Amino acid sequence: MAEPHNLDRRVVMRLELFPHAKDRLEELCDRLGMTQLAAASRLMEWFAEQDDVVQAAVLGLYPEEIRAEVAAMILKRFGSKRKSRTSHERK
Repeated sequence: MAEPHNLDRRVVMRLELFPHAKDRLEELCDRLGMTQLAAASRLMEWFAEQDDVVQAAVLGLYPEEIRAEVAAMILKRFGSKRKSRTSHERK
């Protein structure tokens, strides 16, 4: 029998891509052995869980002049989160 969390209602959305992005998605899915729907769903679920800073960076909303600084800030934040998780796991 399926676990209760697997019975959560899902929403189907239409996704529009440029041909080159569709080709790259196909290549990725072929290489990983997964469906395009599964890959797109996982990416969207990951994106939706990110904070505003990461979402804005992924969407290219920061001016070109500060993108490198924003990327460095995000990586530093991810690094500090990883360190705090690792120290909690050791306890």
